[in-house]
Amino acid sequence: MENSELLTIAEEYGTPTFVFDVEAFWRRLDKIADIFGEDVRLCFAMKANPFLAGAAADHGERLEVCSPGELAICEDVGISANQIVYSGVNKQADDVSRAIAYRVGVLTAESVGQVELIEQCAQRANTKVDVLLRLNSGSQFGMSRSDLLEVIDRRAEYPHLDIVGIHYFVGTQRKKLKHQLRELEKLRELIGELEIEHGFKVQRLEYGPGLAVPYFDDDDFSDDLAPAREMAPAIRELADVVEVTVEMGRFFAASCGTYLTRVVDLKENEGTNYCILDGGINHLTYAGQIMGLKVPAHVNLSAMADDMRERDARTWTLCGSLCTVNDVLVREVEHDTLELDDVLAFANTGAYSVTEGVHLFLSRTMPRVVLRYDGGCELARDFIETSTLNTPQTT
Repeated sequence: MENSELLTIAEEYGTPTFVFDVEAFWRRLDKIADIFGEDVRLCFAMKANPFLAGAAADHGERLEVCSPGELAICEDVGISANQIVYSGVNKQADDVSRAIAYRVGVLTAESVGQVELIEQCAQRANTKVDVLLRLNSGSQFGMSRSDLLEVIDRRAEYPHLDIVGIHYFVGTQRKKLKHQLRELEKLRELIGELEIEHGFKVQRLEYGPGLAVPYFDDDDFSDDLAPAREMAPAIRELADVVEVTVEMGRFFAASCGTYLTRVVDLKENEGTNYCILDGGINHLTYAGQIMGLKVPAHVNLSAMADDMRERDARTWTLCGSLCTVNDVLVREVEHDTLELDDVLAFANTGAYSVTEGVHLFLSRTMPRVVLRYDGGCELARDFIETSTLNTPQTT
């Protein structure tokens, strides 16, 4: 999006507002799909940005859904059930039964207990469901290798399950690709072992590499698709053996989002210039940010649009509206000029900011969400007052 268009959106919809460029999201998915090749599927982890779930589905991608609430969003948006990978470390019987009733494409099992739970729910529904066994990667997620092998060896005991493959995901914003390449080799070895020693042919691998994106001024923005290009040969090689789906959220969506916030106060205290914004850390989060010490990509849209403005370069501390010293978006950054009502645009906010913020703190208003298309914009969510959520429900 051009800066002038963002400023127009801020004037029309107000601030604070998230703007998600759906066209840019689709273009990025196309580029990543081209890099990995036609034999590799993509799966969007909708927890990164549920407002893009419909756009991802419209583009033909699978969606990883991790909670009953996310499944409800898919139902409300009208996402095809066969595009859904129903995941999550906490699955209750009602959740599984609802997913089965919706006929989701595949469920993941994160433990032997979840395997048995899904079998019981499928039996009650008198149906058979596809299941991916999630392999543990050193956290609370997934089952151990020994448990996975046990389930495979006992697969005849689960007549209502069609165990189609493996799910593997370690984490997000992982910058050292040597780890992903080592994982892919390990998974390739496991797939071979399952076929040779256990008589089980893996049909499908759902792999989340957690590729990193640039956020801060010391990051390399020259080619934010480079991690995908470096990993692509190993992915394509594995796709010759098994159907591979690459599951990501941040890497797909981060670059399509912009957060718009307005200057509401300017002051100097003991030699430090403070700029108070109408947003804050209750909305804006960047992975790797520590008390505002890093400088995320952002611009002053108002100053850029005003060629006649007198320049007055100063170092500023950009703060939000919360009554906590932690609400610092940028601890120290130079701006040519800042004035009241200026609109700042923070880039690369398409993933997690809209869902990870501490929205209920101080009962501040939640920001608007705008979806941008080449033909115009649409309001996806209006301002929401959170005070009612923090008010005791007394009788």
